[in-house]
Amino acid sequence: MIKMQLAISLKYEVLDPRADFILNLHAAQTANQSVMNEHLQFSQPLQYELYEDTFYGTRYVRCQAEAGPLEVHYSATVEVDHQLEAPDTLQEVAITDIPIQYLRYLYPSRYCQSDLLQAFANQQFGHLPRGYARVKAVCDWVHGNLAYLPGSTNSMSAATDVIEQKAGVCRDFSHAMIALCRALNMPARFVTGVDYGSDPASGPHDFHAYVEVYLGDRWYVFEPTGISPRLGLIRLGTGRDAADVSFATVFGAINSWAPLIEIEALQDPASGIVLPQHSDQAVSTDA
Repeated sequence: MIKMQLAISLKYEVLDPRADFILNLHAAQTANQSVMNEHLQFSQPLQYELYEDTFYGTRYVRCQAEAGPLEVHYSATVEVDHQLEAPDTLQEVAITDIPIQYLRYLYPSRYCQSDLLQAFANQQFGHLPRGYARVKAVCDWVHGNLAYLPGSTNSMSAATDVIEQKAGVCRDFSHAMIALCRALNMPARFVTGVDYGSDPASGPHDFHAYVEVYLGDRWYVFEPTGISPRLGLIRLGTGRDAADVSFATVFGAINSWAPLIEIEALQDPASGIVLPQHSDQAVSTDA
């Protein structure tokens, strides 16, 4: 069992008389991720609505802020009970056996144009035995062929752009891997979160993106940047690509500052609470 405390702070200046916000800051509730306690605070005396997408477990806040400064603070204690499996036991799933609600993750999406990458994906990976090892080969290819380079992409950059220019950040690595997996007929989806255990050389904590691929009868986590141990990830949002799970969508003119994120892993071996670490096993936090 992994137990972590996180804190997220956002800072804005609303330039219009008012602006509407949809925020995805809350840790998701899934069968393997539990929110033990949490607190949300705004610097303005505003009302907000909390909505949970029961399909994903993603939770959103909708609110309207007045002109002037606005700060948002979210904190939570989260427990994650990972399911670990031997990689060589996990097989790809035939199209006829994929649960009907997951078929959406086979199709191209805004940032994951799998239809444009089918020939490339089959040339690179089509000859490999099907199963976890082939997914890992896609993950390793993305990690080995793309440079992690902040500022090299923007909000319009999609998987084909990233593969062509061979550089990007976590969301770009994830889009590239998802598009290649879908081109090989494997359901793959985009997850946003926060991470513990990343290399301090990569900079201050920020929101993180990673990949889940459906194998056997569960979703398994892949982290193509290699920055973070998979056991140190806390899920916030899940979707087809980044368009589905922006941490903040704003309707109105604003100034914004970089988010401030803090995360701490707790340790209590007597209670089965251990620190996140790298693992060679297949890791799942959602069925």
